[in-house]
Amino acid sequence: MTFEPPQRLLRALGETRRSGPEGSDEADEWLERLPGLARGAVALRELAVERVQAPGGRSSLVVLVRRADGTPAVLKLAPGRARPEAERVALGHWDGRGAVRLLDGGDTMEASGTDGVLLLERLHPDVSVRSLPEAKALLEAAGTLRRLWVEPPADPVFETVAERTGRQAEAMRSTATGEAGAEIGALVDAALAAREELLAQPPEALLLHGTFRQSKVLAGERVPWLAVGPDPVVGECAFDLARLVRDRVEDLIASPSGPSITRRRIKRLAESLDVDPARLRGWTLFRAVESGVRAGRVGRPQDAGLLLEFAGWL
Repeated sequence: MTFEPPQRLLRALGETRRSGPEGSDEADEWLERLPGLARGAVALRELAVERVQAPGGRSSLVVLVRRADGTPAVLKLAPGRARPEAERVALGHWDGRGAVRLLDGGDTMEASGTDGVLLLERLHPDVSVRSLPEAKALLEAAGTLRRLWVEPPADPVFETVAERTGRQAEAMRSTATGEAGAEIGALVDAALAAREELLAQPPEALLLHGTFRQSKVLAGERVPWLAVGPDPVVGECAFDLARLVRDRVEDLIASPSGPSITRRRIKRLAESLDVDPARLRGWTLFRAVESGVRAGRVGRPQDAGLLLEFAGWL
């Protein structure tokens, strides 16, 4: 069959192109190699292909397959920019506890030469925790996230929160000094100041999902809900939880009670997961501003407006 990338993935790669010339080269090269990579991965594992999952993700091609014994599985192919090898190590470390199970085996020869290819257990790709009512969705998502917060592997294979947010901070500063700087400068300054304060006295350093949100929690067979698609990082739990605070941001913005709902959500999530609410608020501010600035930079002005308005409440 043909391994045609869904439009969501193509749009995301287009944003990568707009982020700079290096991103453009990598995205184009990976797209050219993708059909061959997929065919090779299918042949190596003796898989039967069912279909490419659509709309799929923004950072990888997801293919629904069956193994030689008929077991349903998922073949995931991602470019190096998405850090698939870090994902492989994290999924192997979690070993199915709170997250989708890696079927390749993290240290096997087969896994080590797959060039950004992961073979994963099949979940229900069209059923995420986001399909639940808001209060129930937050509860289930938070419970899933708690299971992922464990001691990281001994080898330092992951970025730290300080390293990742350091790169993001530099990009934010560059944008804030450009044409859009006058409009977003105050929010960027507040977000950067919050980051500096948070990093001055960081608490625990645990393995984090890195990009957790409701849509990253899918229905499973082993347990009701499992996380997928991590971009793992090592740092404090409040950083991971911060992205969950702004889930369904479009609904928050549309509500006249949006600011008060957000404050209650921070309080409820912090209490349920034993996280300092002030630190959760600080990382929520930084991550919302960073995402908003990035959305504006790559040509998504509506998303940028929503995120920056949300950040203004914090």
